[in-house]
Amino acid sequence: MKKRNAYRTGGLALKVVGLACVSCVLAGCLGVGFATAAGGVSHDMQTFGISEVSTPGSASASAESLSDQAADASVTATSRLAAAGTRDISKGVAAIEAEEEAARRAAEEAQRAEDLAHTQAALANRDAQLARDEGAGLTGLTEVDWNVSKAEFVGEWTLRIDAYLAGSPLSGYGATFAETAWENGVDPRFSPAISNTESTKGLNCFRSHNAWGWMGNTSWGSWNESINAHVQGLAKGYGYTISLANANKYCPPTYEDWYAKTLAQMQLI
Repeated sequence: MKKRNAYRTGGLALKVVGLACVSCVLAGCLGVGFATAAGGVSHDMQTFGISEVSTPGSASASAESLSDQAADASVTATSRLAAAGTRDISKGVAAIEAEEEAARRAAEEAQRAEDLAHTQAALANRDAQLARDEGAGLTGLTEVDWNVSKAEFVGEWTLRIDAYLAGSPLSGYGATFAETAWENGVDPRFSPAISNTESTKGLNCFRSHNAWGWMGNTSWGSWNESINAHVQGLAKGYGYTISLANANKYCPPTYEDWYAKTLAQMQLI
């Protein structure tokens, strides 16, 4: 009986020892497994973390790259807008210049046509007087050149008449005489010369601004007004230039003397 109990007790002890050994082995295996698993997780986390999370330096470089790209895009867009704007402005400027050039040419053509009409009218007045007044072409005066523009005509005769009237009350009115002569187709020397015969170039007027001895209550408020009126009156009542017939009409009592004096003055202009 004692032997059987001792055997049982020894067997139980062996079982306990064996179980303990098995537990140790299992514990070791489990420890190794957990360590391996933990190492794998750590490795995986480090591996994926590096590939997915940027370092501060790489993030800054990426931001700078994006900024540069945005700046380049902005410059490109601005350049394109500027180029388009320049093209649009150029088209507008070209159109304006074309309109101005067309207007300038039209104005020049109109001026040439007007100048030609005045030239033809003046020459017609001259020819009519030559046909009407015997001896009208024997005055010895140089011919007035009407085959020029208005600007050229007025420019030339302004200087010549101003030189003739220098120092007189009519001094400086050469342009008025010249322009009015052009407009009325009259010899530009005719009216200034009469002013000397009748009033010593406006020095001895018996009526206000009446330098030409016109009778009655004929007077004017200014030299410009009176010059225009006198030249227009010559064109309508006497014709193109001086002649004996015109002298007889202008100053009947002493027309020959009047003619000689006035013609001499015209030759000075």
